[in-house]
Amino acid sequence: MQNDSQNDAAGSELNRDELEALLGTLGIGLAGEVEAAAAASSGELRLSLHHSREFGMVISATAAGLDGALDASLFRKGRAAAQALAELSSGADFLLRFQQTLAYQKLRLRAQQRQEAAPDAQLVLLFERLLALAVEPAQNQGGTLQSLALTLMLRQGKFFAIAAKCTISAAAPQRLPRPIAKIDKLLHPATIGLIGVSGSGMNFGRIILRNLVGSGYPKTQLTIIRPDDTEIDGVPCVASLTALAHKLDLLIVAVAADAVYGLVDEIIASGNVESVMLIPGSLGETKKSREPAAELAQRINAAHGLPGGGPIFLGANCLGVVSHPGHYDSWFIPLERLPKPQKKPERNSVMLSQSGAFMITRLSQNPWLDPRYMLALGNQTDLTHGDLLSYFAQRPEIETIGVYIEGFKDGDGRDFARAVRRAVLAGKQVVVYKAGKTAPGAAGVMGHTASIAGDAALFEAVLRQAGAIVAEDINSFDDLFYIAGALHHKKVGQRLGAISGAGFEAVGMADATLTDNFSMQMGELQDATVKRVEEILLAKKLAALVEVRNPIDINPGADDEAHLQITEAFLCDPAIDAVVVGLDPTAPMVRALVESKLRPGYDLSDAKSTVHLMPVLVANTDKPIIGIIDGGRLYDAMAERLMDQGVCVFRNCARGTRALVQYTEARLAADAIRAAART
Repeated sequence: MQNDSQNDAAGSELNRDELEALLGTLGIGLAGEVEAAAAASSGELRLSLHHSREFGMVISATAAGLDGALDASLFRKGRAAAQALAELSSGADFLLRFQQTLAYQKLRLRAQQRQEAAPDAQLVLLFERLLALAVEPAQNQGGTLQSLALTLMLRQGKFFAIAAKCTISAAAPQRLPRPIAKIDKLLHPATIGLIGVSGSGMNFGRIILRNLVGSGYPKTQLTIIRPDDTEIDGVPCVASLTALAHKLDLLIVAVAADAVYGLVDEIIASGNVESVMLIPGSLGETKKSREPAAELAQRINAAHGLPGGGPIFLGANCLGVVSHPGHYDSWFIPLERLPKPQKKPERNSVMLSQSGAFMITRLSQNPWLDPRYMLALGNQTDLTHGDLLSYFAQRPEIETIGVYIEGFKDGDGRDFARAVRRAVLAGKQVVVYKAGKTAPGAAGVMGHTASIAGDAALFEAVLRQAGAIVAEDINSFDDLFYIAGALHHKKVGQRLGAISGAGFEAVGMADATLTDNFSMQMGELQDATVKRVEEILLAKKLAALVEVRNPIDINPGADDEAHLQITEAFLCDPAIDAVVVGLDPTAPMVRALVESKLRPGYDLSDAKSTVHLMPVLVANTDKPIIGIIDGGRLYDAMAERLMDQGVCVFRNCARGTRALVQYTEARLAADAIRAAART
């Protein structure tokens, strides 16, 4: 066995005797020197425990030797390595992840060549022992385990170590827990104060004041801290925080960045503020500001040790908050630039984002997202992704949570993953998109919200393990957050039905059914369904033109009723779990126009149009239906009227089908997590 004993900045390594004793507790034998030398370049398995900055202890397994050294980008997701958060794992669960990798396939094939059984039982036992080691708080010499890397070979049903390295280190200092119950004050404030409102110009503070009043927040519950005025826009002013006659549930700070450092101490000392929103940027995003911003965060953290926990801070570099239940909008974007009409009778989603602009553009492009709350986190000087998700995971009225992340604070990835798991167990959906996957992207997030991007592959593996729906890009986030909200109360399954009057669309739906590690299959129609569809086609004089199959091209001559009657027939088939239907707006028989000049009345106003018939069909089934309206601006009204009535509509067949497939994969994984928790 190879081992190099030395000390470094990351901690100290175990000596040979300590390491051999540790391997003994794991049930790992030691390869002889000659055997180890022969196998060193072609070890079969590399296992590791590693304390990551964001997630704490992580377990990983990959191929050893040259196979393990190959760039993971050469493999499909999950094929190069299995990675998981140790505290959310079991030996059996990690084996399922490992079985998807090249390393496992080679272990199994080599065992077959030696006429031995697959090493599953040995792997589960080894994984369980490693996971037990990962959650033990202390190791030798009073330190904590920092990393353990093992290169192993399997012989006669037993693992032997070719090389091993274990590092221990002192426990890192932890931030004090934030009093997250005060997030309720932030979201539903009975009193709001503002600092930084101009008495004469239209600065950010004045825009925020106008938005607060314009969104319905009562002026009588607002106070401006400004010594030179008695009132601004009908809102009273006081000279200072200490001059307040009452406590503030929320204080919005919109001053220059340099003024924040002293002001935070004043806020804490006053004892008059429960929550604070720090709007200013340049607090940690630039090289010059990083050290003072870190000191500021330390002072805020220290205040959480005071009686009552001190105030909580959202931001800095924070766009603000929209809280519909709290009756306020504190974004510094004028309301006229971003109308926010209510698109749902009951808002049941939340959007959390490090970037305020990310939320603005998402909502602007798809107002049907329509979250109940929208919060910009900015730099996470105090409140983190984990804090906010922990709060919303326990809110019964929230069903879907969308999160945009640039980076985690130290250890907050673990807190976030825990919160995802709690949310999933409570029946909620968490859709996550992480930026900064490339080197240029990682540099960009550092300059935007002072975030360290972290390992993108590890992020995705851990968040999927926790039960999140992980988006691969911005378009995917838009699609998954939208579809999650639309289909939350529907049942899901892997058997798809695809219908369209355009041949390319039916084929395109079938082609979009595959992800990296999951696929939906075209359900095999039962005889009764085939007969029913044939009767519909005969009644619509299309029988001679169409062969009943799945996917089915029902011909451009099909009208609205034909599309929806065939959709209903598919939905009634026990072998179909979901339907994607191309609504063919350009087809001459479909009532898709606001007004038809060629056939007056043959338009959206007709009682037989899709916009009247489809919402009823959607409401009366527990299976997902995705409507596809692939057409230009002429057909925006058709799409909007359907979406207004709760129909899930996409404007492209491949994009809509792919979103359904990705959503189904995540929903089934979440269902499995909940089922395992019940046993």
